[in-house]
Parts: sequence; structure tokens; C-alpha cells
Amino acid sequence: MNENTIISTIVYTFLAFTLLAVTLIIFYYFSNKKITRNLIQKKELEVRYEKDLTHAIISAQEKERLRIAQDLHDDISSKLSVVSLNIHLLDFDNLTREEYNDLKNKIIHLVNKTAESARQISHDLLPPILEKFGLHAAIDALCSEINLSKTLQVTYSNSLYFAKAEEEKNLHIFRILQELINNSIKHGESTHIDIEFLGKDGKNTCIYKDDGKGFNLNENTLKEGLGLRNIRSRVELISGTLKIESENNKGIAVEFTF
Repeated sequence: MNENTIISTIVYTFLAFTLLAVTLIIFYYFSNKKITRNLIQKKELEVRYEKDLTHAIISAQEKERLRIAQDLHDDISSKLSVVSLNIHLLDFDNLTREEYNDLKNKIIHLVNKTAESARQISHDLLPPILEKFGLHAAIDALCSEINLSKTLQVTYSNSLYFAKAEEEKNLHIFRILQELINNSIKHGESTHIDIEFLGKDGKNTCIYKDDGKGFNLNENTLKEGLGLRNIRSRVELISGTLKIESENNKGIAVEFTF
């Protein structure tokens, strides 16, 4: 091998390594750029999800406040107005003893009804049975109350222990079930609901199923209408996961962990 051949070999080898290095640098540059772009997109999605989650929580709170305000105005406020009117009637001098007693009994009855309405609103805000006896008793009572209607039957089974100390988590789980049951009644027109709490894959899990109309998961408007955003928000608050399966005319199956 002469000197020129050796030099040519060295030059071509150097050029080959240089080309390879440039190719690797270009590949690394565009690959890194793509990774950076994907990370930015992921971050934007996370920020958007956090905003949607916050919006859903705020919407749920405002909806609950509106419902409470309407209950107070429509029920308690109207009853108190009638009580006030009847109390003024007691000042009339020409009332007979019988009329006076009738008015007094009517006022007592209205006050008792108002107190009952206040207790019901308080019950809706925080069911006393949940606070006193825990989540299992509250769910069992809720299902028993629904079963009295005879038009909808709920089967409930539980193999988990709910710690009473976890009041906030228990309340979220209870509200999730209330929302799901409400959806099954109002939108699904279900006749049977099955609720099961069990350990699955090392996690506390609730499996909820109904035999209602179901819906198409790809239709965003339906998902919003069924209140699933509020359910997702509550599951997120208890650091759980949510899985929903449904088809038109095939009911719904919901599984969430906590």
C-alpha cells in the first residue's frame, strides 16, 4: 500500500466519522426538540386538566349552594312567612277561644314542619348517620331508602372497613354514590343497581353497575350532562382512579378506587 492510498484511507475514514458525528448530532437535536415539545404539550395538558378540575369543583360547589338557597327560600322561608302572618292574627281582640286555639295549633304545626325541613336540608348537607355511624351504615341506609320505592332496587355488598376518622374521604365516596344513583334514576331510567365494595389488586375499590339506558362515552355533551365531571373531581380529591364503561341501551359500569 503506497503513501497516497494510506492518506486517502485516513481522509475517507475521517470524513466518514465526521459525517456520522454530524448525523448523530442532528438526530440528537431533532430528537431532543421532539421530546421537549412533547413535554411542553404534556405540561399544557396537565395545566388544562387542573383548570378543568378546579372549574368542575367550583361548579359543583356553586350548584350545591344554589340548591340550598332554593330549599331555604322555597321551603323554610315560605313557612316562616305563614308563621309570622298567623302570629299577627293572634293580636286580634275579637278572636274566640276556639279560633285562638286553632291559630295556635296551626302555628305549632308550621313550626314543627319548618324544623323538619331544616333537619332535611341539614341531612342533605351531611347525613347524621354518616357522621355518627360511618360510611357503611350511611350507604346501607341510602340503599334501603331507595328500595322502599319498589320501582328501583339496589343491591349493596361490602367487604371493606371504612375508618370513621377519614370523614372527608367518606363524604366524597358517599357523594359519588349519590351522584351515580341520581344519574341512574334521572337519565338511565334503571330498575336495578348493584354496588359492591371490595379489595381489588391491592386497592379499595367500588364497583357500580346499573341496567339503564347507558350512553355513548364518545359524546362529550352526554358526559357533561350526566355529571361525570363532578364524579371525576371527587375521585381525584380522594387520590383514586376512575374507570367508566357504557354503551347505549346497555347500562353503565363504574369502577373507582380510593
